[in-house]
Formats: sequence, structure tokens, C-alpha cells
Amino acid sequence: MAERPEDLNLPNAVITRIIKEALPDGVNISKEARSAISRAASVFVLYATSCANNFAMKGKRKTLNASDVLSAMEEMEFQRFIAPLKESLEAYRHDQKGKKGAVELKKKDKDKKEDSADPDKNREDENEDEDERMEEEEQNEEEEVDN
Repeated sequence: MAERPEDLNLPNAVITRIIKEALPDGVNISKEARSAISRAASVFVLYATSCANNFAMKGKRKTLNASDVLSAMEEMEFQRFIAPLKESLEAYRHDQKGKKGAVELKKKDKDKKEDSADPDKNREDENEDEDERMEEEEQNEEEEVDN
């Protein structure tokens, strides 16, 4: 577990990309400045995680969730980030629902294709279902006789 900023090294490529997106075109950044921003980001991540963990512990949970992070942002006095974070969270949840729905549709389509490709299998499945129903009916009749 990372307890010090030195223990947590965020990927340089990610830090560089974030910096480039934040700065106007034509502005360069020195290695020293990039390193300082990387260390500051590490400190921020550790602090935000620690605060969020405190909210999870208050709730007697071991898993941090989005509401813990949002509460931590408020406690850390980063209120101006709460609305954008909530928007990002909603977009993420929406995307996840879409992905889940797409996976389910693909699975249903695949099952339909397999079923239509093998008509003998469909008949076998129907026969097995009918056999199971008959066995259940026989068991129910036997139970009724026993009672």
C-alpha cells in the first residue's frame, strides 16, 4: 500500500498528456515542472483516498464507493469539482449500462443463431423439456396419492 508520495508513481505518459491538454498550444514544460506536478498529483491521490477511506470506515465498509469520493472532495474543500465529478460518474454509469445491454443482445443473438442452425437440437431440447414436465407431473401425482 502506498503511504508516501514516493511510493506512488503515476505513469509519466498520463501526466504528460494531462499537462498538454491543460496548457495552450505552443507552451512547453520542463522535466522538473512535470516531475513536480506528478508528485503533487500523487499527494492529491493519496489524500483523497485517505479521506474517502475515512467515510467508508464510518459506514463500516471496506470498499470505497463514489459517494465516499464525493464526500471526501467536499471535506477537502474541493466543492467546485463535485458537479463535474457527478457528471462524469453519470456518464460512466450510462456507458456501463450500454455495454451491458450490448453484451446481452449479442448473447441472445448468438443463442438464436445456434438454435436456428441446429433444428435437431431444438427438437431434442423440446423433448427433454417435455420429459422433465412429465416426470414432475408423475412425482406430483405420487405425492398426492401418498397424502
